[in-house]
Amino acid sequence: MKIIIPGGSGHLGRILAAELARAGHEIVVLTRQPPTDRIPGIVERGWDGRTLGAWAAELDGADAVINLAGRSVGCRYTAANLRQMMDSRVESARVIGQAIAAAARPPAVWLQMSTATIYAHRFDAANDEATGVIGGAEPGVPDYWAYSVDIARNWEAEQDRADTPDTRRVALRTAMVMSPGRGGVYEMLRRLARLGLGGPVGGGRQYVSWIHDHDLLRAVLFLLDRPDLVGPVNLASPHPLPQKELMRVLRRAIGQPIGLPATRWMAELGAFALRVDTELLLKSRRVVPRRLLDAGFTFDFPDWPAAATDLERKTPPTRHIRGRSGGVSQRL
Repeated sequence: MKIIIPGGSGHLGRILAAELARAGHEIVVLTRQPPTDRIPGIVERGWDGRTLGAWAAELDGADAVINLAGRSVGCRYTAANLRQMMDSRVESARVIGQAIAAAARPPAVWLQMSTATIYAHRFDAANDEATGVIGGAEPGVPDYWAYSVDIARNWEAEQDRADTPDTRRVALRTAMVMSPGRGGVYEMLRRLARLGLGGPVGGGRQYVSWIHDHDLLRAVLFLLDRPDLVGPVNLASPHPLPQKELMRVLRRAIGQPIGLPATRWMAELGAFALRVDTELLLKSRRVVPRRLLDAGFTFDFPDWPAAATDLERKTPPTRHIRGRSGGVSQRL
């Protein structure tokens, strides 16, 4: 298949594009960065993520589009960053819809990245696609959490309103993607654990929904081949778990016996140091992949202990570099 991946130069996009290319697919990545064509089997085309251009010709005759474009959530949730998150997601989805609508031979399927953050912060029950509660009105949570939900809603709404009757559309409500190596959420959690800070945060009752990158890739391939699946699909392990349990298992996987607990204000300090936001640590994302399971998809890593062991096995070892002063610096 010829697959177009807008936003394919980001952390998740590089993983997905490389795996699809290795599987024999023709991959074209749309990137705001200068095209480099560094990976064999992957062609890069420049775009701005907002306006139609020469890149749109790549969609004409393509088999599928997987749109991952959007500013990374790995930052502090300032007003400016939140606006960039909103604009980059909505504008890229809008122009992808315009390019598909203008194509003489439009792609058969458009997988649009979305987020499990669209669901409400809750502990009482899991959110699936049919019965899940959309967030934004929960009492007692920071006001900007509602803005994160608005981003997700507007992101999906832009795909819904696109005039693409011949293209199947799927919104990928994706949980935290756990992948080895640098640049992902697993690296952040692992760093906290190695520093002895991998204990319960804010009590640790909040649920963490996650998915191993291996299963994410398999789910994407599954969805490309299932013309009966349209609309929102949760990409998450069937077994979310409380944050304190997730970190306990992670500490065991990396061999760190100590995991100091953190209060909410301590989490704020830690998040500031890591240049992320506490929503990633404190919001209870209890999400399950009902539509995938009902369609017959099976997870290779449905449970966190096996996933954490596998991720640690694949993570490059920490290098210890002894400096002139005799101290040791670590690249986590």
